[in-house]
This record gives sequence, structure tokens and C-alpha cells, in this order.
Amino acid sequence: MNRQYETFSAEETYALGRTLGQSAREGQIYTLCGDLGVGKTVFTQGVADGLGIAEPVNSPTFTIVQPYEGGRLPFYHFDVYRIADVEEMDEIGYEDYFYGQGICLIEWANRIWEIIPDSAIHVLIEKDLQRGLDYRKITVRDDWEGWHNEVIGD
Repeated sequence: MNRQYETFSAEETYALGRTLGQSAREGQIYTLCGDLGVGKTVFTQGVADGLGIAEPVNSPTFTIVQPYEGGRLPFYHFDVYRIADVEEMDEIGYEDYFYGQGICLIEWANRIWEIIPDSAIHVLIEKDLQRGLDYRKITVRDDWEGWHNEVIGD
């Protein structure tokens, strides 16, 4: 799978996230990469809405993971921006989340590539200011190697 979408507003980015949340299945892991301010949290809020999560969803930058239990599946929202070493993920028991019965969405996943399962679905959000301030190109892939090379240049 390699799909590209274009959104032209925060509402469209949210709606695309909601569509992903509606189709999410138990055990799926989504990586979410993109620069600061591209709309990762807006996209994530849409995913949560698609899962039926009613409570407010914000980026768990300081707690690393925020679980939400109120939807049709448990939702585990990670923000690993502040992770200095992938071993910190062991301290929070990431495997219980990754291999549990909910879905995981991991912002800044490029910081922990070593532990991302091959079955993960990868989402990259990019701006293009020449197309407008609210324009986003959103790429969804399941190709690990191509994605890894594209995002971190290895």
C-alpha cells in the first residue's frame, strides 16, 4: 500500500484521520512523522474520533503515552519526541501497548525505528507552502524499507 492524499484545511486533515480510525483494526500500529506544526495532533484527534473516543486528545509529549479506553478499541497515543534513547521505551512497557488489543499511533516514530514492527503502517505529513499555508500532503505506506530510507535517509 502506498497512498497519497492532499488536504487543504485542518478540518480535512482531521477527517482523513477519522477515516483511518474508522477502518483501524485491533493490533494495528501507525507511525506518524512530520515536522513541527504539520498537523500530527489534528490528524491524531481525527483517528481518535474515528475510534469513538469522546474525551479530548492532546499530544502526550511529557508522559510519552496516553491511553484512551472509551472507544470501540483501546487507543494508545505515543509522542516520543523527548525520547533520548530507545531503551526508554522499555521503561514504559511499550510491548504491552504494541502487542495489545488496541491500536497504537506513534508521533515522531523515526526516533524509535529499531522497535517498530514490520507490520506497522506509516503516515508522513508534509507541508508545501507554495500550495498554501493549510496544504498538507499525507502519505500512507506499509513499505518499511522505502519509508525508512525516505524519512531518515538510511
